[in-house]
Amino acid sequence: MTETAQRTQQPSRVVIEGVACALAAGLLWGLVFVVPLMLPEYPPAMLSFGRYLSFGAIALVLARTDLRRLQELRRPDWRMAFELALVGNILYYLFLSGAIQLADAPLPTMLIGTLPIVIAIVANVGAEALPWRRLLPSLLVIALGIALVNSHEVALLDQQHSAQDYLLGTLLALAAVFCWTWYPVRNARWLQQRPALASGTWAIAQGLATLPLAATGMATAGWYFGWQGGFDYPLGPQPGAYVGLMLTLGLCASWLGTLLWNRASRLLPTALTGQLIVFETLAAFAYAFVWRGSLPGTAALVGIALLVLGVILGVRTFRAG
Repeated sequence: MTETAQRTQQPSRVVIEGVACALAAGLLWGLVFVVPLMLPEYPPAMLSFGRYLSFGAIALVLARTDLRRLQELRRPDWRMAFELALVGNILYYLFLSGAIQLADAPLPTMLIGTLPIVIAIVANVGAEALPWRRLLPSLLVIALGIALVNSHEVALLDQQHSAQDYLLGTLLALAAVFCWTWYPVRNARWLQQRPALASGTWAIAQGLATLPLAATGMATAGWYFGWQGGFDYPLGPQPGAYVGLMLTLGLCASWLGTLLWNRASRLLPTALTGQLIVFETLAAFAYAFVWRGSLPGTAALVGIALLVLGVILGVRTFRAG
């Protein structure tokens, strides 16, 4: 039975499975917000290219187990895989890690936290359009939750960063928002146009498309640091931590996260999966609290509860639709 047939015959089960896949992907993607804080001496390029070089290498190994279906992909599929890899992988994490290191985690996390709203609105303008009066309640609850959670985060902004750093960090975070608004909408529509394309195969294909881009970026970074200096290329001051964290991100956040998100995108409407990116926001905040060794305040807890409520309302709205 195909994934499309499953969605038709078992709607309740499919919705539950899709939400579970989105939740798992969000928990894995939340890791990408804390790693730049764990490796502050590493430039954004080394974090982005290191992560996706690991992703590509893992995909290369996994490709041997799915060779037949990979050979069935056509030229447009590979072209789209390269576009998704460039925008949704390389550029997104390059912008995000740069924003976090320039402006610390709270400000970029706040801006990235708007993704559930932005993606849901963009995805709802089109063939899948749901009446706005039915979509707005869940979006408003999520927006209020994001505002409350981020009020706690903004309060953590310190004076260690200059106004110029905050401005540049904001611009980079907005660029990351653009990249990751385009990626899930385009990826979901591509998958829905190709019901025979398996989620796992598509995740491996994106990893293979990412590999040459990451390798080129890593080589360019080596040339730059060799000429400019300022970084002990290629492994930096903490080789063991760097390699271990890049492999963790490549395996968990990139390959497994992409596979799970592809599955969720196959099973659920794009406007709903856009709202479910809130799981990434919740995971990022949770990991940040663990890293700081602190507990969330009352406003943050209320915001988290509202985010969960918004997701529940969104799921109920789309099931009713």
